[in-house]
Amino acid sequence: MASNSLSSSSLALSMFLLVLAIASAQLSSTFYDTSCPNALSTIKAAVDAAVANEQRMGASLLRLHFHDCFVQGCDGSILLDDTSTFTGEKTAGPNANSVRGFDVVDTIKSQVEAICNQTVSCADILAVAARDSVVALGGPSWDVQLGRRDSTTASLSEANSDIPSPASDLNTLISAYAKKGLSTTDMVALSGAHTIGQARCTTFRTRIYNESNIDSSFANSLKFSCPSVGGDDNLSPLDLQTPTVFDNEYYKNLINNEGLLHSDQQLFNNGSTDALVSSYATNPNYFWTDFANAILNMGTITPLTGIQGEIRLNCRTIN
Repeated sequence: MASNSLSSSSLALSMFLLVLAIASAQLSSTFYDTSCPNALSTIKAAVDAAVANEQRMGASLLRLHFHDCFVQGCDGSILLDDTSTFTGEKTAGPNANSVRGFDVVDTIKSQVEAICNQTVSCADILAVAARDSVVALGGPSWDVQLGRRDSTTASLSEANSDIPSPASDLNTLISAYAKKGLSTTDMVALSGAHTIGQARCTTFRTRIYNESNIDSSFANSLKFSCPSVGGDDNLSPLDLQTPTVFDNEYYKNLINNEGLLHSDQQLFNNGSTDALVSSYATNPNYFWTDFANAILNMGTITPLTGIQGEIRLNCRTIN
């Protein structure tokens, strides 16, 4: 009897630990309601102030969340600075001289720490700031799922290999997103983030000088700021029509062969995603709904939860 009782107790404990593990891996929109009830309003106020100061910052904060999630999952790894003994992701090809907004994240983290010490993760700050940036620029809102913890590692190699390149063809894009558990619809919807923000000349020079599926007037207008040689860091809006408004103009541009990046125009180039682009171009609400669903899906890419990782005190450094 004692043996059976012990076995039953062990089984019950195992089941409890399994349930606990499953529960800890689930994110929740109410995660900070008790532990830090003013966290989300504090983040929103800081994002609103940053975007009011510089509208481009909205796109930059949204991009930080994307580049974070595609490397090791949504774990704040992109925020870690290099040290003499640690190499982070900031110098990776897709990030170097490109990702920005780190100072804004620092400000948000300081303000959140002031009201709730070591409670809100940097990874969650990125997720909330992405939503608040979209809203600040006139886009849709969604209930951000929370409860991520911060990584104590980063991966320069994964940043170089897994973040989709602006030179990617359609099949490469579909595969890159599928690798992260995201659908083709997720990919096309998330690409709509290019309705805001700017790109460096070096990322679209080949397209405007060498590609044929581009409107000639559009290409010529870009050559003034992006010469065939030099000017690599000169910027151009990803959406010339409404570069600081989160709308569906990006998809209308694609139909007119006015996608700035090679990877943009691939979404409407006699391929499998043409119909979806057309739908988003004619129905902004359809785009908004799919974008919100897609970014929520992206936000669940292998998060650290429970006792995994840590809650960083400074988003740039491991505790």
